[in-house]
Amino acid sequence: MTAESVHRERSSTVRVIAPARPRKLAKVPFVELADGRLQGVVSSGSDIQRVYVSSVAAKDFAYTCSTNNNRPCGGLRGGYCNHIRALVTEAVVQYGVERVARYLRVEIAGADAGAADLVTAMTATRPSGGESSAAASVFSRFLRHLAYLELAPVTAPLPEMHWFPPTRAVA
Repeated sequence: MTAESVHRERSSTVRVIAPARPRKLAKVPFVELADGRLQGVVSSGSDIQRVYVSSVAAKDFAYTCSTNNNRPCGGLRGGYCNHIRALVTEAVVQYGVERVARYLRVEIAGADAGAADLVTAMTATRPSGGESSAAASVFSRFLRHLAYLELAPVTAPLPEMHWFPPTRAVA
């Protein structure tokens, strides 16, 4: 057993994967590959008080985009809006094009492929609008993410996570 694996068993922390490249959080403050979707929160270009919850499903590339008040995005006119394009771009910055393509199950060619190539490959399949019921949970995770950012960095376990049982006893 390595020292790193022993440390992982004794702590409630998980190794965080560093972003592929540093990203600016003003336009897309939250992006994740979860629940079979690329999903996140994208800032409005016209109203500082408004954000959009956007997502693209893996495999069929069904898309949704709505405000945090569940109003549909005005840019969804039978295809990906600018919020979804920005989400894909920032996901590529955060995770790298290979990981995003693998997660979404997009076939892209070329070693120098980027976010635009992903969007082109997905739109070529003529994806449909998806179910927007997940927007509330994505926005909730975003708010939880913001709350954790306000905490001072500590190595002690977080009280709300005390219910996670240990995976095995450590001698």
